[in-house]
Amino acid sequence: MSYLAYHFLVEPPQPGSEILVAMIAEMGFESFDFSDNGFSAYINKEQKNNINLDLLSFEDFTYSFTVEEIETTNWNAEWEKNFEPVVVDDLLCVRAPFHEVNNSVKHEIVIMPKMSFGTGHHQTTRLMCKQLFETEIENKKVLDMGCGTAILAILAMKLGAKEALGIDIDEWSVENSIENCASNGFPQIQIKLGDVDLLAMEAPFDLILANINKNILKSHIPAYSAALKEKGRLFLSGFFSTDVEELRLCAAEMGLNYISMHNENEWAMMVMEKT
Repeated sequence: MSYLAYHFLVEPPQPGSEILVAMIAEMGFESFDFSDNGFSAYINKEQKNNINLDLLSFEDFTYSFTVEEIETTNWNAEWEKNFEPVVVDDLLCVRAPFHEVNNSVKHEIVIMPKMSFGTGHHQTTRLMCKQLFETEIENKKVLDMGCGTAILAILAMKLGAKEALGIDIDEWSVENSIENCASNGFPQIQIKLGDVDLLAMEAPFDLILANINKNILKSHIPAYSAALKEKGRLFLSGFFSTDVEELRLCAAEMGLNYISMHNENEWAMMVMEKT
């Protein structure tokens, strides 16, 4: 299986890169690697026909790109060259196996990201991680929807969750998540290939974590509400601060009360509770 790397140059890079990422994520791009001048976006070669960048134009920034084909077998080497540890305050360090241990934080998660989104580099993943540290998770059942690398499921278990389930539509992400869960000492985390329809077969959750994108989240909210226990909480991320009100209204229609919103730069996450 081959992937295509789209290398974007963006001027100005902020917030242009973040806006452009949010737009192309809906085309099927799975991973993003940010740089000072833009970012690289990776997509399964089989999904190339879903890409239509000709429709995208913006008043506040310009962009150009080149395309490179990357064989799957070269992915680890690419990450070893570019992947740096991510530190979330003094609480968490997300690093690869080839990085040194960080003894200055309370928790470490070691992942080999491969083709999966969720290394902690993106603002939305960090926002979700920070909120988990502020949430009572002891003995809770947690769903990591669109799990990517399973970083959120792993962190939930580290913070005392009773059980966790990760679901992703991408076979590569499922394989990667299973490896990461085992290497971090949580082989009991269930990882399943599929979409939101799997939730109808699962017992109710105390906490659902969904870091995807706005349009997918909107379509999933009814299923999330149905899968939550009474007083269960839903964390949503993968969208801009300007999208919060739209998602809040959509969630309210499904019996989900808005609790709080948190942001980093232009990106946001929301906490909802089932009434």
